[in-house]
Amino acid sequence: MADDTTTAAAAAAPAGAPSGPTTLWVERTGTRRYTGHSSRGAEVLIGSESVPGVFTPGELLKIALAACSGMSSDFPLSRRLGDDYDATIRVSGAADRENEVYPQLDEVFELDLSELDDAARERLLVTVQRAIDKVCTVGRTLKAGSKVTLSFEIDTVD
Repeated sequence: MADDTTTAAAAAAPAGAPSGPTTLWVERTGTRRYTGHSSRGAEVLIGSESVPGVFTPGELLKIALAACSGMSSDFPLSRRLGDDYDATIRVSGAADRENEVYPQLDEVFELDLSELDDAARERLLVTVQRAIDKVCTVGRTLKAGSKVTLSFEIDTVD
């Protein structure tokens, strides 16, 4: 359940023109079903693996990692390959259900570098890896670990 200040902040933010940091929240829409929202107007459907048409939280984590790698490498790749280059980043990793973690996530970056010679290809891949290692916040957070806190805002009867 979103608190009133979060909902009010989202309603007050004009589409495409956030006045401050993006506010994120999820709202329950059914049994093990949620809709994720941003104050910029984006939505994503989230739920159990058995629910059609939704992403699981773990799938969103993996997609966030792949998207972060892609976005982090966009500048060096577009500078060398042109703005219209194609890229697909596949990401996988099975959950360890006993410990409720993903012990390993594997990304495969698919690029057509056939126009480059071996030396140019190697230089570009080193540059791309460095860019991802330097600016992909999601990957850096997963590698380093992150402190997560949880608090509760409870409605009570006066």
